[in-house]
Amino acid sequence: MSTATKSRSNLIRTGARAALKLRDAASAPLYWWYAQHLERQVKVHGRLPRHLGLILDGNRRFAKASGLQREIGHSFGADKAHEVMQWCLDLGIPTITLWVLSTDNASRDPEEIAHILKLLEREALNLSKDPRIHGNKVRVRAIGQHSGMPPQVLAALAQLEDRTRHYDGMLLNIAVGYGGREEIVDAVKAHLEREGAAGKSAAEVASDLHPDHLSAQMYTAGVPDPDFIIRTSGEIRLSGFMLWQSVYSEFYFCDVYWPGFRRVDFLRALRDFQDRKRRFGK
Repeated sequence: MSTATKSRSNLIRTGARAALKLRDAASAPLYWWYAQHLERQVKVHGRLPRHLGLILDGNRRFAKASGLQREIGHSFGADKAHEVMQWCLDLGIPTITLWVLSTDNASRDPEEIAHILKLLEREALNLSKDPRIHGNKVRVRAIGQHSGMPPQVLAALAQLEDRTRHYDGMLLNIAVGYGGREEIVDAVKAHLEREGAAGKSAAEVASDLHPDHLSAQMYTAGVPDPDFIIRTSGEIRLSGFMLWQSVYSEFYFCDVYWPGFRRVDFLRALRDFQDRKRRFGK
């Protein structure tokens, strides 16, 4: 992207953000009061997800509805991810998984994928020096299949993981190049390789196989399964997100595009989660 094109894109993005702020200014006092009211309710109840999964959907449709370029929608989506991480830090949610890019997205326009990967590289580099990450001891992990990604993206993700590896605060999983079916296949392969290396036959592995064996090979091994999953944009499906881990997850489908996801939408979702009685099949 040329310098002139970058400058124009930044101007459009800045102008669009200013227009959105102006649009919301009239309702700001009421919004602030309602958000404070919801936050008090959520904190009084006390029960929060141990692991929150977020399917970040609707960047392109947000851009189209706002009369913006497709790429601007993805940039706004990246900004929103920072906001939501802060909301989770404020409430003390210990683990969040953000689904940023799926394996199925590989079939999209190459220019769009290149823009998303460039954003991912930029945001990984920013997070690696973000005071919030280090001040709150946030450990960041990138999960998914990354072999085909550009070297500079992989290097940025590796640097971020390395700089936060020793932290014991919030765990932030960034699911990129991620697909639930692919994760299960990878887990099966890892288990078979491990058992084969121990000298076991296929028949022995099959007879001994237990769900816990595969759970131990998932990308999220050692982390509690997500108890709450939020998907934005109004779509009512998982599309392959954490298929193995979500067996007892509670779901919330929010009828707003990801870049437009507000704090009140987040707090409403949490309040809804708190009102549910979880039975785990009993």
